[in-house]
Amino acid sequence: MASLGAIARYFFLATLASFVVAGVCAVVALNHLPGALTFLGLIAVFLVDVLNLFYISRLGQQELAAAVGYASTLLFFHTSIAIGLSIAATALVSRAIGSGGLAAARQLAGTALLLIGGISVVLSVLTYPVLDSVLQLLGAQGETARLAKRFCAMVLPSIPLLALGMCLSALLRAVGDAKRAMYVTLGAAAATAVLDPLFIFGFDMRLDGAAYANICARVVLVAIGLYGVLKIHHLYALPDRATFMRGLKPFMAIGIPAIMTQVATPVGNAAVTAAIAKYGDDAVAGWAVIGRLIPVAFAGLFALSGAVGPILGQNLGAKNFERLHSTMRDSLKFTLIYVLVMWLLLALGSQQIANVFGAQGMGHDLIVFFCIYVAGSFVFNGCLFVANAAFNNLGYPLYSTMLNWGRATLGVIPFVWLGSHWYGVIGVLAGYGLGVVFFGAAGVWLCFRVLGTIERERS
Repeated sequence: MASLGAIARYFFLATLASFVVAGVCAVVALNHLPGALTFLGLIAVFLVDVLNLFYISRLGQQELAAAVGYASTLLFFHTSIAIGLSIAATALVSRAIGSGGLAAARQLAGTALLLIGGISVVLSVLTYPVLDSVLQLLGAQGETARLAKRFCAMVLPSIPLLALGMCLSALLRAVGDAKRAMYVTLGAAAATAVLDPLFIFGFDMRLDGAAYANICARVVLVAIGLYGVLKIHHLYALPDRATFMRGLKPFMAIGIPAIMTQVATPVGNAAVTAAIAKYGDDAVAGWAVIGRLIPVAFAGLFALSGAVGPILGQNLGAKNFERLHSTMRDSLKFTLIYVLVMWLLLALGSQQIANVFGAQGMGHDLIVFFCIYVAGSFVFNGCLFVANAAFNNLGYPLYSTMLNWGRATLGVIPFVWLGSHWYGVIGVLAGYGLGVVFFGAAGVWLCFRVLGTIERERS
């Protein structure tokens, strides 16, 4: 029988190869090289996140993995807010550059960095006093709650660094430098990959080591981003008060809806975490593993949604309506094929995946059930991703927000509750998978209706 180490090496190498090839093929097929570079940065971050939990699981204490699961659920809100604000930074700065206003772009970049940094500092400070209450609301108890609180307390001061790093990467994309934007995320991922085992095992710091590795990686994230923005592109000017206030309104006009859309996902994730929590630390640890598997296994879908948006926008501007329809059809075909392939790989490796992470009891059962059954529901998640990208780039962002919140609430809470009531912890996961079916199908239907409306109005 193969050793655990051999299984782990095989699993990670196989997933890395298959997901990178699939994702790059997706975005290259859509003729969007920046999307391919973005994908490579994403897959590096996601894989390192998996490795992080893998190292923690090797410590042999389920409470540690469960604590990371609770902490990640809470910190996910901060990350989503930073993503929403970064979307606004990209939109405003790219528009300014496109119109030839480089001086204005520098001022907007300065405004974005000050605003994102300030907001993230305030949110981090406000989170401290409510850590106990939020973790209790999520279902954390006893030693697991203490560990989760300690991890959050250590990582929270670095949240502003994460937000600034994401903004710097967004600014590099806005100026068209997708390669250096990728370097930002790749550098942070590489730092985490090196420091995680060193701190966790080498210095015997255990969970604290994972927190310190996160902090160091975020310092690297900001350092590489600053180099690209300041030294290479000189894309920064400190705005005066009047300039800052002028930039605030358009920034928040884009940022607030983007935040609302992004925050929907952690809300749904928190609901699932709370439902699983009552089944114990083993179950939460299993859910934490699933939370790491999802972005790795389906990174190609995230990259696809990022690549398809600009293509739709360009063809809308050119009034190439047939190309709009064909791009959507091709994206949906790819989604179906990609998910079926990933579903097969996950199903075949379900037992090995659960064993690699040292999952026990209900946690083991959850991981296997997800790989064999629930992973297939990502056909509908992928449809929703593509539809949302279309809405955002065709001038219907409210539809994206409504669908995301519908999925995160009506598509999660009742299904998870009924699943738990009827079938226990497995029912929670089944409900999570079933809830997306309606919203994925509705997103596709609504998207083609929007395309038809646009064609009638503009042709």
